[in-house]
Amino acid sequence: MRAPEISFYDWQQQFSNDAACLEHLATLRWPEGFQCPRCGHDHGWRLPSRPLYECARCHRQTSVTAGTLFHATKLPLTKWFWAIYWIASDKGSVSALRLAKLIGVTWRTAFSMLRKLRQAMGHRDTLYRLTEVIELDDALLGGKRPGKRGRGAEGKACVLIACETWNGKPGFIALEHVPSVNQPTVEDFAKRRLKPGQEIHSDGLAALGSLRKNHRHIAKITPPEEASHWLPWVHIVISNLKRFILGTYHGISHQYLQEYLDEFAYRFNRRFWEPELPNRLLRLCAEHVPVVL
Repeated sequence: MRAPEISFYDWQQQFSNDAACLEHLATLRWPEGFQCPRCGHDHGWRLPSRPLYECARCHRQTSVTAGTLFHATKLPLTKWFWAIYWIASDKGSVSALRLAKLIGVTWRTAFSMLRKLRQAMGHRDTLYRLTEVIELDDALLGGKRPGKRGRGAEGKACVLIACETWNGKPGFIALEHVPSVNQPTVEDFAKRRLKPGQEIHSDGLAALGSLRKNHRHIAKITPPEEASHWLPWVHIVISNLKRFILGTYHGISHQYLQEYLDEFAYRFNRRFWEPELPNRLLRLCAEHVPVVL
């Protein structure tokens, strides 16, 4: 579903106060009008003194933010809405430190907001399965350290990356942080993120052999200088991912790595609809269940 394109100036004008944010959030939650979450009745009224709707049948009072990503928030919705715009519209994303300065909250509050938004992004993309010809590879993320390089290096995080191709161009991607690259983790990743029966291109790593169970797996042993010719798009994704992490965050903790991968994938998968991203992400927040950190 297409979402309206909007500039930050218009976004500020539209969501200049909490009343406007609540009204828009109610429209996103109940586009056909209020519907009681308890009994399903489609008639109710807004209480004049509190931001609540009361069902005309069972008289249950429901907050507009209840059951959404904004559930039980103590922050003004204007700060949430502006944070959504910044994280969705900036191609390089926004760090917690920068967001804290932009909307006037503490670093810990900004970090918590970003974590909830990233988890919502990740949950949305798990609904999709990659199709057609799929390139699959693994990458190691982490700063330079003395000792062994490449697979087996200490302090590195393993990431599985799949990229489907549309008429010779990159389509959607899926990324997942795994403890190690072995047959069980590869098989589990493919089961959840790839549609069965697809053609998969990979290098000759033995751990990827489990892909043959449910897919047409074509493995090719390639020297490093030729890898970009056999797996061109997945290597571009890996390069963009590393620039994304280093350019905005200058390094990240392994504990939260999957959330950053989810954010990168969400934005990459919607790169053709960049002007729509703020409204797309806002609609996702209205539809998403509360995130408990």
